[in-house]
Amino acid sequence: MPSEPWSAPVAAGPVDATVRLPGSKSMTNRALILAALADGPSRLVRPLRSRDSELMAGALRALGADVAEDGDDWLVRPGGLRGPADVQVGLAGTVMRFLPPVAALATGDVAIDGDPYARKRPMGPILEALRALGVRIDDDGRGALPFTVRGRGEVEGGPVTIDASGSSQLISGLLLAAPRFAKGVEVRHEGPPVPSAPHLEMTVRMLREAGVTVETEPDVWRVAPGAIAAREWVIEPDLSNAAQFLGAALVTGGRVSVPGWPADTAQPGDALRGLLAAMGAEVSYAGGTLTVAGTGAFTGLEADLHEVGELTPVLAALAALASTPSRLTGIAHLRGHETDRLAALVAELNGLGGDVRELPDGLEIRPRPLHGGLFRTYDDHRMVMAAALLGLALPGVQVENPATVGKTLPNFTTMWAAMLAPGTRQG
Repeated sequence: MPSEPWSAPVAAGPVDATVRLPGSKSMTNRALILAALADGPSRLVRPLRSRDSELMAGALRALGADVAEDGDDWLVRPGGLRGPADVQVGLAGTVMRFLPPVAALATGDVAIDGDPYARKRPMGPILEALRALGVRIDDDGRGALPFTVRGRGEVEGGPVTIDASGSSQLISGLLLAAPRFAKGVEVRHEGPPVPSAPHLEMTVRMLREAGVTVETEPDVWRVAPGAIAAREWVIEPDLSNAAQFLGAALVTGGRVSVPGWPADTAQPGDALRGLLAAMGAEVSYAGGTLTVAGTGAFTGLEADLHEVGELTPVLAALAALASTPSRLTGIAHLRGHETDRLAALVAELNGLGGDVRELPDGLEIRPRPLHGGLFRTYDDHRMVMAAALLGLALPGVQVENPATVGKTLPNFTTMWAAMLAPGTRQG
C-alpha cells in the first residue's frame, strides 16, 4: 500500500555530515546470480538489503538456491535449478532481465511476473535472444511480462544478436548465465548505442573475478563456457545513492563526506565527482572518503548522461535550483525505466513552478523561482530522492509515497534526517 506523503525537511543552514551508504544494488544482484550458479558456496559481504535485492534472493530461492542470512552477510549455496516456480520481479530491472537466462537452465517451468508498470518495461530483445539460443518462452506474443520460461536444464548457447539500446541489462543478463551454457555465448549488439556502459563493465569485471573467460570488442561480448568460481564478494557502497546526499552540499552551501568510496570502481555513480564539480562544487578524495563542499551558489550543467542515466533525477532537481540553464542529453532510454522518467521530471518540476522542456533525448531546464507542493513519485525511488533535494530549499514540498525508496535505500528518510541534524555523523 502507498505510504502517506512525506514533508521534505527544509535545511536550517549548511549541512555538515558524514553519510555511510549501504551496499550497491547492482553489485549485490550480480553477485547473487553468480553465487547461485557457482561451483560451491559463496559469501556476499555487506550486501544491500532492499526490495530489489530481496526480490532477487527470493527468485533464486524459488529456483532451488539457498540464500541464507549470516549476520550482515548472505551465504549462498547453489542447488539444482528447478521448476515449477513462480517468480515475482517487482519493478526491478536487474531481476526481470537477469533471471530469465537463469530460469532457462532450470528443469521445469518458471513463471515470471512483476508490478503493473513492469509489464511496460523493455523485455522483448532478451526474450528473442533466448529463443534464438533454443529456449522456449511463452509470452503470448507480448514481448513483455508476464511470461513462462520452459526450462530444460540446459541451454546450448552460441552466437546471438540483440538490440540492447533500451538497457544494458539485456546484455548483462545473457552474460551472467552464459558460463553455464554448453557453448557459452557471443552477444553482438546491433542498434543505437547501449546505455549505461559502466554497468556492462561491472558485469564483465565480476565474471572475470569469478574465473570466467570474457573477451570484448566494440558491441561484442564473448563468454566461454566453464565453471563459475565460488568466492567471497565484498559489496561496495552504492555510489548512485550518494547523489542526493552529495547534492545537499551544493543546495545548502555545506559539506558532505561519504567514506568507503572505492578508488577503482565500475559503478556509474563514480561520475558524480566530475558532474558535481562542473556545477561548482569543491570535490576532494582522500583516504577512501569522497567529500563534496558547496560554495553557496552553483551553476547548471550541460552533460551527456547516456552512461550514467540513473543519476538524472537528482541532477535534474539540482539543475532546477541552479543559477544558469542546464541541458541533460543522451537519456532517451529513461522513458523505459521504473517510470517514464523524462515525462515524470517535466511534470513534477514544472508543477513546482519550474521551466523544464522535454527533448528527444533529454531535458532542458531553465532557472525559475520554485515553490512547494505535491511531488508525485510514480513508484520510482529516484523521484523520491530528487524531491528530498528540492525540499531542502523549498518549504512545503510533499513527497508522494516515500516508501517506494525501499527499492534501493529502505532507510532513506531516516538517513536524510540524520544528515540534517546539527553536529551528527552517521555510522
